[in-house]
Amino acid sequence: MKTLFLAWQDPKSRSWFPIGRLTFNGNKYEFVYTYGAKKAQSEHDFQLLYSFPELDKVYTSTELFPLFSNRVMRRSRPDYKNYLECLNIPEGEDDPIAILSRSGGRKVTDHFEIFPYPKADKNGLYHIHFFAHGLRYFPECAIECINQLQTGEPLYLTHDFQNPYDPHALLLRTEDKHNVGYCPRYLVHDFFQIIRQNPELVKVHAERVNQAPTPLKLRLLCNITTKWHEGFTPFSSEEYQPMPPRVATRTMNTTDIPTEYVNS
Repeated sequence: MKTLFLAWQDPKSRSWFPIGRLTFNGNKYEFVYTYGAKKAQSEHDFQLLYSFPELDKVYTSTELFPLFSNRVMRRSRPDYKNYLECLNIPEGEDDPIAILSRSGGRKVTDHFEIFPYPKADKNGLYHIHFFAHGLRYFPECAIECINQLQTGEPLYLTHDFQNPYDPHALLLRTEDKHNVGYCPRYLVHDFFQIIRQNPELVKVHAERVNQAPTPLKLRLLCNITTKWHEGFTPFSSEEYQPMPPRVATRTMNTTDIPTEYVNS
């Protein structure tokens, strides 16, 4: 079972909420809202998605829902191969879930991001990829520093306790203390817990640097390797838990969605 979460950012407060969960069992996709959507509704007036108009339904489809498929580059595009290289995804492993997991599915036209539920390898280690966040707020000297990073170069998580938008923000720093981005907010809660237990359990390194004209949101690909301490479960807080369905499951197909939402 492959699992992705859908997060929404309130454009005013810039707070992030995990509002939905997408799973794929090899044959069927399933989408449900999480308690994070309910919290975003009550605190920041989050509006339910047009494709998924009811908070307490389970939506299923044999095809990837347009909300997600519209965030995957079509293989027919001439720059598709370069796109895979930016994401550091080998050819042959470029299924839609893998692309969404790595790219985050971010678009300039909305405030959503997609991220995967981490799974351990045979050695009990978790490898989590993400692109450094917040680079548009950094000075040009920080971007120049990123451009000079080498593959495998270590990075370090530093608590940015003076951040006015998120008191738990984690900065990414080089060994010589240059700030090169932020850890995504959806990882911060869990990594704070791990770091409190044993900071040596968390290792971060630069996996790939994509030079301009690659957009800043895809500029610095990072890889965190960690081992959860005993009894720890990632994304276990209430806002990640699915809303209990109170009505029958709804099966969807692309005819349920207006044409402007369907990937051509």
